[in-house]
Amino acid sequence: MSRYVIKRILICIPTLLVITFIIFSIMELTPGDATRSILGQDATEESMQELALQMGLDKPFIVRYGNYIIDLVHGEMGVSYRSDQPVFGEIVNRFPTTLKLAVGSMLIAIIIGVLLGVLAAVKQYSVMDFFGTAFAMLLASVPYFWLGLMLILLFALKLGLLPSMGNSTWVHFILPSITVCVGTTASILRLTRTTMLETIRQDYIRTARSKGQNERKVIFKHALKNALLPVLTVAGIEFGNLLGGAVVVESVFSLNGVGCLLLDAIKFKDTPLVMGCAIFLAFFFMLIMLAVDILYAYIDPRIKARYQKM
Repeated sequence: MSRYVIKRILICIPTLLVITFIIFSIMELTPGDATRSILGQDATEESMQELALQMGLDKPFIVRYGNYIIDLVHGEMGVSYRSDQPVFGEIVNRFPTTLKLAVGSMLIAIIIGVLLGVLAAVKQYSVMDFFGTAFAMLLASVPYFWLGLMLILLFALKLGLLPSMGNSTWVHFILPSITVCVGTTASILRLTRTTMLETIRQDYIRTARSKGQNERKVIFKHALKNALLPVLTVAGIEFGNLLGGAVVVESVFSLNGVGCLLLDAIKFKDTPLVMGCAIFLAFFFMLIMLAVDILYAYIDPRIKARYQKM
């Protein structure tokens, strides 16, 4: 198992290099001038050229990219053009907000998606199955920004039950978490229903029932445990997506997370900050997928045996 984990961590290195090159190239090709963003619209050409020389922006693309990678290897992500603060420090300060939003959304999605998916599979072609399928289709088609605005209008403005912005308490994360989780809930619900339908038709499930096992025990102890393997993969991928894909929701609810930080950095063409956010989120996503693979071993003994041979 340890050899497998080390191998997966080493694979992250070339992956991160590809990601950094793509993001660096995109930032280079996008219109705009970083020096003008720093000095303002009234800056003279002489002052902009002088600042470009100081920042090394006059050097060729490949040289600047190489220098960035060398600094990154030494643990330096650079300094933000806009705030003149270390990039890593800004990301670390914002990341807890994004993490809270992603974890809250993921918990809601798993609880609702798995429960409704199991009920839909067990009660196939029933009213519950129809409701679960229709509910999943509805959730998958709802835009984040529209749902967020409707929730603010109802629960914050009309009823006054929940706050519409800020991140000081856990209550502030209720509406954003509900908004973000809709797409993930739909994916988990549909996948849980599909995998459960396949699992409950297996021979070992029929054997458990023929031995007089309680139906609830058959479903939740035998069938659900094996049906959750694909669901676990999707949950890991969706959790990684939530960390970097909640930009719109963070903007709607004024959450000062990494999503808002990344969006502001793109607007100001703050290349070090954009690169830092992308690398941080990409590496965290890889760690999540590694954790999902390790969890597989604890759920399925066959996978654990295969890992031990590596």
